[in-house]
Amino acid sequence: MNKNQKIKKIIRPSLRDQVYEGLKSAIMTLEFQPGERLHDHQLAEDFGVSRTPVREALKRLEDEGLVESSPGSSTKVAPLYSEEAKHTFVVVAALQALAARLAFPFLGEEEIKELSDANKNFKCRMRERDARGAIEEDYRFHNVFVRASKNPEIEKMLARLIGNVYRLELSKFSSVEGESSYRDHHEIIEAVQKGEKEKVEKLVEKNWLTLGDKLAR
Repeated sequence: MNKNQKIKKIIRPSLRDQVYEGLKSAIMTLEFQPGERLHDHQLAEDFGVSRTPVREALKRLEDEGLVESSPGSSTKVAPLYSEEAKHTFVVVAALQALAARLAFPFLGEEEIKELSDANKNFKCRMRERDARGAIEEDYRFHNVFVRASKNPEIEKMLARLIGNVYRLELSKFSSVEGESSYRDHHEIIEAVQKGEKEKVEKLVEKNWLTLGDKLAR
């Protein structure tokens, strides 16, 4: 037996993936503002790479609705449309509810603790008016169900949709009252503890739809 047979090669992310993740993060966190032009030669220089991985990353982001381009004009960050985002929230809510239903048999003490910790942190971040921190804790809460659902297709679909949802949440954070979401989360945790599967599914969907309605106003 080769003494190195049990050693696995370290897989490093490709330049394309690194550029994609960097650009997506900058767009989601509004470092690149909606409508802002994106020049591939400047981005390539900023990242220290050729234009090829930048163009590939921009194409992926365009497929996700975060970037817009048209023949003969420069690429730009997609504008934020509240009404379109509302439709996205309907889909996200349905996927999150499905994740909660599939996850239910796999929710134990560890998952309940993470739900509770995320909700407590969410409340703290809201009181501190820490927009990104609050949104991250909210997503951490719901990702407990996504992970426990053991369905990679749900995770993939949410990853493609969540970018514009995140941008809208961040841009309108100051106008959203988060206490109701904290209470929704608390009610979800109680339903999980009581073994109320259908109630958990309905509450998760309602939580996302309510947020979508608030942000679309």
